[in-house]
Amino acid sequence: MARLQRIAPKDIPIHIIQRGNNRQVCFGSDANHAAFAEWLKEYSQKYHVDVHAWVMMTNHVHLLCTPRKENGISQMMQDLGRRYVRYFNYEYKRTGTLWEGRYKSCLIQSDRYLLEIYRYIELNPVRAGIVTNPKDYHWSSYGINALGNVSDLCTPHPEYLNLGRDSDKRRKNYRELFKHQLSDTVLEQIRKATNKGMIVGNDRFREEIEALTGRRVKEKKRGRPVGWRKPKI
Repeated sequence: MARLQRIAPKDIPIHIIQRGNNRQVCFGSDANHAAFAEWLKEYSQKYHVDVHAWVMMTNHVHLLCTPRKENGISQMMQDLGRRYVRYFNYEYKRTGTLWEGRYKSCLIQSDRYLLEIYRYIELNPVRAGIVTNPKDYHWSSYGINALGNVSDLCTPHPEYLNLGRDSDKRRKNYRELFKHQLSDTVLEQIRKATNKGMIVGNDRFREEIEALTGRRVKEKKRGRPVGWRKPKI
């Protein structure tokens, strides 16, 4: 099946995943994580992309962002990826590719699914068995969103701000969301949408995105279309 073309219209949240080639290590030390975070901040600001949540694992990265201009996501990811690869190759005396081709992404319906994506991203180290509580994993946005750590990389999304009238209430309500893991159904929905470049949202949202972009965001059925066989003569 042909891969759906990536789209990232401005002001629509997007979940991004970038993996190491063949799932190889792309972060070998805290210094690597710190370098990536610093350049993520630089290029997100340069290309007007709000970054709401992230996690940097050993061999991949998840981001939740909202572009504030057209092509902001692709420009940010291209510059960030190239700069980090040059740094990583120099640091480890290696050559060649680091990333598994182009990044994967899916658009998110804010009012229904955005906070699920926050949780999906920041619970990644828990699902991987690295920690039992997301607060114990340093290279994610959980410390900012849930605990109030200061960061000039993180921009809160309006759905996050709606969790409470003040920062203490918001953080408390945000932590409440993490008392339970995501269901297998939600996990599968997010993973499938991201891998196939679709959306996480309902039919109305899908129709709005297709009308906005003129591009298909719904997976085609497998197999040949009905009626494809030529009539016998």
